Amino acid sequence: MPGSSLTLALVQQSDQGSPGANLDDCEAAIRAASIRGANLVLLQELHNGPYFCQIEDPDHFDMAEPIPGPTTERLSALARELELVIVGSLFERRAAGLYHNTAVIVDADGSLAGIYRKMHVPDNPGYCEKYYFTPGDLDFNPVDTSAGRLGVLVCWDQWFPEAARSMALAGAQILLYPTAIGWSPSDSPEEQERQLDAWMTIQRGHAIANGLALAACNRVGVEQDPSGNTAGLRFWGNSFVCGPQGEILAQADDQSPKLLVTEIDLERTERVRRVWPFLRDRRIDAYDDLNLRYRD
Repeated sequence: MPGSSLTLALVQQSDQGSPGANLDDCEAAIRAASIRGANLVLLQELHNGPYFCQIEDPDHFDMAEPIPGPTTERLSALARELELVIVGSLFERRAAGLYHNTAVIVDADGSLAGIYRKMHVPDNPGYCEKYYFTPGDLDFNPVDTSAGRLGVLVCWDQWFPEAARSMALAGAQILLYPTAIGWSPSDSPEEQERQLDAWMTIQRGHAIANGLALAACNRVGVEQDPSGNTAGLRFWGNSFVCGPQGEILAQADDQSPKLLVTEIDLERTERVRRVWPFLRDRRIDAYDDLNLRYRD
């Protein structure tokens, strides 16, 4: 089992215009993270290209790739060379007509330690993900790596306390969220502030409720609606890492790409849970209604 601490790097990026350019950008950031001592690197959601889910377009399925495939091969070679763990995020082609939004976890020896298929798939204005992605079928299972037992979830999953709790109950040592979330330019400044505050607050709440460190890596920059029917999205960045009491350890801004590197003390989970024993005091005999869609 890994040691008591790890050096975590988050790669907050803007779209570079092509899959090759985006992967080159990822590689440059991962190499910079290695120089700074990182042994775990988290990339943002769908880092190989633009956030294509603003519209429904059947040609976009051509962007998907198998796992293992070209991107996992490149990440594996890089992980093996630099001896660090990489969490990437891909548009997975599983079979004809069957696609997923999938996180890949590559261990420091270059092996594919595991994958996680996004369980909660949104269908909101500007986020037409149900058109592209089949909901995940691998449940909420942490992945063991040389950097620790990683509870990897993806974007919309970050709003659901059940997902974070399930990963915690399965022994995750840290929660990781590759993310692509932003504002509509038509939103007022006050509404934008409320959305960002809600996004950070609920994730810090997951960290607190489960006594775990948490990291969310978001994209940044304006991406146009290819159809021209809306003003597009301005991804709000603000990638951050917090500790098991929700304390902010590192945070990027909403303006520019950023390599965020910070130390995580994994042993704090034990110390915090002794003082705030939420897992001890859960009333597992009284939660049957949580399996219902709604209690009428």
